[in-house]
Amino acid sequence: MNTGIYFPLSAILFSLLLIFAYFSKEKIDTEETHVYGWLIIVNFFALIIELLCSWASTIYATYPFLSNCIYKTYLACLILWISIFTHYIYYLLYDSTNIKLHMIYKYIILFGIIIIYFLPIELVLLGGKTGYTTGLSVYYSYYFAGVLIFVSILMILMNLKRALTKKFLPLYFLIVFGSIATILQIFSPGLLILSYIECFVVSVMYHTIENPDVKTIEQLNQAKDAAVKANQAKSDFLSSMSHEIRTPLNAICGFSNSLLENDGVSEEAKVDVKNIIMASDSLLDLVNGILDISKIEANKLEIIETNYNFYKIFDELVLLTKARIGDKPLEFKYSYDESIPKYLYGDGMRVKQVILNLLTNSVKYTKEGFVEFRVRSVIKDNIVRLIISVEDSGIGIKQENIEKLFTKFERLGVEKETTTEGTGLGLAITKKLVEMMGGKVSVQSIYGQGSLFTLSIDQKIVSGNELEKLLKDEATEVKASDEVVDASGKRVLVVDDNQLNLRVAERLLKAYKCDIECVSSGSECITKIVNGENYDLILLDDMMPKMSGSETLIKLKEIDNFNIPVCVLTANAITGMREEYLSKGFNDYLSKPIVKEELNRVIKKYLKK
Repeated sequence: MNTGIYFPLSAILFSLLLIFAYFSKEKIDTEETHVYGWLIIVNFFALIIELLCSWASTIYATYPFLSNCIYKTYLACLILWISIFTHYIYYLLYDSTNIKLHMIYKYIILFGIIIIYFLPIELVLLGGKTGYTTGLSVYYSYYFAGVLIFVSILMILMNLKRALTKKFLPLYFLIVFGSIATILQIFSPGLLILSYIECFVVSVMYHTIENPDVKTIEQLNQAKDAAVKANQAKSDFLSSMSHEIRTPLNAICGFSNSLLENDGVSEEAKVDVKNIIMASDSLLDLVNGILDISKIEANKLEIIETNYNFYKIFDELVLLTKARIGDKPLEFKYSYDESIPKYLYGDGMRVKQVILNLLTNSVKYTKEGFVEFRVRSVIKDNIVRLIISVEDSGIGIKQENIEKLFTKFERLGVEKETTTEGTGLGLAITKKLVEMMGGKVSVQSIYGQGSLFTLSIDQKIVSGNELEKLLKDEATEVKASDEVVDASGKRVLVVDDNQLNLRVAERLLKAYKCDIECVSSGSECITKIVNGENYDLILLDDMMPKMSGSETLIKLKEIDNFNIPVCVLTANAITGMREEYLSKGFNDYLSKPIVKEELNRVIKKYLKK
């Protein structure tokens, strides 16, 4: 059947334009783009050969061998194109090319193409000089191509979830239109349209392949590098800021706590000292909030689950809230269900943090009236659902602002209370932490009358042998807490480049009656040890100029018979730093500002007689 000359020429011209558009554009050389390049080239030659097939039927009587070669080459192009296309489907499904399998596959296809030229082919004339081909060569080619398409379909069925994307549209078009072409060819054997279907399929593929412009990729890579550098710079800045703020806070808190324990200080002065400590705690909360937001943005905030004492956390929250209320004319009401087990398994530190954020927020925005803190529970099997509510009679929140409430750096209601301090970080951190623990947070508020925040968090109940161990350890701790640690005769070396921090350490350690020596660099510390000085404990600052504490520790461990416990003393108090310092070889960890309870723990562990 003569289909005319214009349609085949149009298809060839379209294919040529597609080749020009594809190869004239810079692209990333991947297996996908490499395979696609071969598909459009093979299709271009198949269209030319298909056009020649019309001419071959006219010379068949004179040059049968030449005509047969043209027909077989057309069949070979068909098999080659389907083979490359099947390889493309395999690559999309498995994201790689198995080199050994690929080589075997190439040899099978090459052998399959060669066979075409040895099988017989016949031209059946329909009248005049037009006709169609038949014979073993034709049947073999169609069966071969059918098997390859069946293999592609089988691979998709085995990876159906992955195959439901636009990348596989070309295969679906090939199956549909290929089936239609097969049916048409049964009724009209002289109709050759498979190459046109291939042309349509590769034109669809042009819009589905991963073929990003090189310049765009370079720009994206540059933007990515810039973002990584900016994020690293931010992390470095926050770490540095934490150190720089915590260092003076260590002095403020250290001297303030010493004054509180000094019997010579008047009660009036002690009130002022307590206010100084409260202001220091607020500043410390601000630093911790900024660091938490940074970790949230970097997806580095972690939930670390351990056993913890719920009653202890509740009592601490009550004491901290009372301290924040201070002289405000507020009634603070608090209660919890007595059915809540004493020991729970979860991230107790984060549970305490989110509740404290809500309590602090209520105290901050309530000038008079009340703040009520309640913990109810629902126990099922070995899980207790803590339902925590914090209600206040404060300024409340407008309904249109409730959605913004958990957005960082948003402070709502400031038009009503402009003197209130804060950054708006607490609630944003609270929401993220509660969600990370698998809980929910909700808020109800009437503007001008108050707010009710509710958290629900599931925690495991500690039971069995683990509970017995915790109760035994608690009894031991209670007994130990009554002891006054006497470290007289013990020697402690404090290493810190900041003279003020050295004075703070001396002041805090005096209570233990130990002998204290101070040096201001890692090299001085090493010199003392090398010269034969012996100590029972070394408190070693990390962030020092010239030689850091970590570098100093490495050199100390190189000294023969060095076995003095070394506790890192650092303002680098980001979550996870304790574990990092212990992995470096430090025996223990103390953060600045130094917490008295933590210092007691270290002294008892290493200096108790």
